[in-house]
Amino acid sequence: MYELLGICLSLVGLLAINSMATLLAAGLWRRISRAVESWSSLARAQCLFFLRVMPGLAAVFCVGALFVPSYLTNEPRHTTEVVTAKLGLLAAASLYGIGFASWRCIARCRATRRLTRNWLRHAETISVENLSVPAFRFRHRFPVVAIVGAMRPRLFIAEQVLEALSPEELLAAVAHERGHLAARDNFKRGLFLVCRDVLGLLPLGRSLDRAWMEAAEWAADDHAARSGLVEALDLASALVKIARLAPTGASPAMFAGASLIAEDLGGISSRVLRLTRLTASTGAPEKISLRWLNLAAGACVSGLLFTVLLSVSSPSLMAAIHSTLEYVVSAFQ
Repeated sequence: MYELLGICLSLVGLLAINSMATLLAAGLWRRISRAVESWSSLARAQCLFFLRVMPGLAAVFCVGALFVPSYLTNEPRHTTEVVTAKLGLLAAASLYGIGFASWRCIARCRATRRLTRNWLRHAETISVENLSVPAFRFRHRFPVVAIVGAMRPRLFIAEQVLEALSPEELLAAVAHERGHLAARDNFKRGLFLVCRDVLGLLPLGRSLDRAWMEAAEWAADDHAARSGLVEALDLASALVKIARLAPTGASPAMFAGASLIAEDLGGISSRVLRLTRLTASTGAPEKISLRWLNLAAGACVSGLLFTVLLSVSSPSLMAAIHSTLEYVVSAFQ
């Protein structure tokens, strides 16, 4: 019963901390969403990424570094406490969520490998200027320009895209994909699957995901257009040409990939309009320094680490944490 009770309390702790933290993150984004409109796209994307993954990571860290040590230190081996039906149901719900997230990640990885093998079977290697990953051209009914894979990324370009774009437009499209590579967006998409919580099933959680995807695409556009106004116009022209090549009702079978145009073509017009506005603007938009944003995120993580170290080094604090666990057990009697 000692081991089973500890496992159930850990699972319930994961569920409780994750749920509270995600609600806090969602409420925080609702309050600051208007204020961050003046931030750079990269800063907004990093802020959204932090808000989406921090609750899950914080839950795992707190349970592993606080709950488990306090239970092992203060709970008697021959405990008389039992796992009640309510506590067991909550633990089962938490375990189901962990299992579902694991299955989703495995399924995504397997689907991405199948997709990559299928595309490589009909692809040929090409040389692309200023690109650090392998590039391939292949036949596909959808005008694909995409970085596929998180650990071993590859660039795939459909033949009709190579034929339709000018050399300058192609360089701008590749620069957009380099922006996704620099930001490690494919890896971040994988972390979203691992850290996906019950909030992701709600409209607010889905809106956070959509907001990050939009900010990530805009950040990649900015990365391509940072060399000058001509590059911004080249990328806008490439987006329009590729969107016209897309067959009606077709979408790319993307899994762990960052595509130049997503499955929803409705966002192309807003991106093109934004790129053309960049060429007409006389001054740079107001931006928040990424250094300050990274410092804020580092301060949150450092504060969490300091709290954990203080708790582990203090027997009285560990005893207080164990008392909280005892209260949780008694509440489910």
